[in-house]
Amino acid sequence: MMHPNLSEDTQAILLLCGVFGKSQAEKPLSLSEYSSLVRWLIRSNLRPADLLRQEAIESASQGSGMDPHRLKGLMARGVQLGFAVEEWQQHGIWIISRSDAEYPSRLKKHLRDKAPPLLFGIGNHSLLDGGGLAMVGSRNVDQIGEAFARQVAALCAQHHLPVVSGGARGVDQVSMSAALEAGGPSIGILADSLLKKSLDRRSRQAFSDGRLLLLSPYHPNAHFTVGTAMGRNKLIYAMADYGLVVSAEYQKGGTWAGAQEELGRKSSRPVFVRIDSNTPQGNARLLELGAIPWPESIIASHFPQQLAEQVAKSRAEPHEENLNLFDLKGEESLSTKDKAIPQGKRQAEEGIKPRPAPQSTEPPTTIYQAVLPIILGNLTEPISSDELAQSLKVTKGQLNEWLKQALAEKKIQKLTKPTRYQRPSRQ
Repeated sequence: MMHPNLSEDTQAILLLCGVFGKSQAEKPLSLSEYSSLVRWLIRSNLRPADLLRQEAIESASQGSGMDPHRLKGLMARGVQLGFAVEEWQQHGIWIISRSDAEYPSRLKKHLRDKAPPLLFGIGNHSLLDGGGLAMVGSRNVDQIGEAFARQVAALCAQHHLPVVSGGARGVDQVSMSAALEAGGPSIGILADSLLKKSLDRRSRQAFSDGRLLLLSPYHPNAHFTVGTAMGRNKLIYAMADYGLVVSAEYQKGGTWAGAQEELGRKSSRPVFVRIDSNTPQGNARLLELGAIPWPESIIASHFPQQLAEQVAKSRAEPHEENLNLFDLKGEESLSTKDKAIPQGKRQAEEGIKPRPAPQSTEPPTTIYQAVLPIILGNLTEPISSDELAQSLKVTKGQLNEWLKQALAEKKIQKLTKPTRYQRPSRQ
């Protein structure tokens, strides 16, 4: 192995996709090119590490249709990789690939084969689990929007919910700084200059306290471009439980484009939007695309529950979703595993929501009454609370309250060893 701190898969992916210095004899593989190569590896029952062998490179070029000289040239960059990794690690930057176990599962499940092959990071590895609130908005946010962002970030910190953002000037920096100042965790998804950020004195204490994680799908010396900024937007939403657009110009800028892209996904994250008399036109227009109005008033002690209830209310009538089943977790195909996964569990993993059970003709008067048919619709097969919470995109704490009430009313049954829930056979 060239670097004992890196898995052989990660070394191979770095050679294929990594950028080492300005001069490149061969152009590194793009995301789409790498994903095509991975599909060939899966069909051939191989892993990226197998490409460290010369004979595998020749087979890969024939099987995937890629230029053999290009593949050989990329895989021969061991010396350049060695110098680059040594420099990055001296500054505390670590590298994980899509084949590593610690690669964020949220990115794989939400983005599938669009998840970046490599992630460069600084900070607390435990924050790779993600979650919390993605906060985005204009670089030139007004004072009202800035105050709103600070207030929401402080609420997230109070409940130890990570604030996920892009680290750019404006709403990104305001929300991340406010979360850290309030003692909460924050995750920054950067479009450029990770190496430069690693030297920022203002971030050192947060790194030391384990409350800050900076990630980038681009090499640590990358310069900012519109393309890199647009590419990282999807990662901001994917790493969080919810999104919040503080300010967006209508059909203009990265905030609008990123929110529009997320809302257009078949299984999108719930995207909240600030709505008041001072918000830009883009905020209101996002409601037409499926965004959810931010609650008019927040009870600080019930902040996470309020978000979950607002999402449940907005999704009271779910639609069926037919997602691409190609999952790159561990660079393995789901084609053979799906057959062995029970229907309910597979629906939870793929984000597919079954049709809800028939609803009463009387309108619901509580959030529980509104979401109960949706819960029952997901219990066609025994399913754990973790899987159900992920499928419904609500917090586990809120879901457990609903499950407890449904059990008391004998609307559902609880199975043990392992703990799962299902509808009684009479329903």
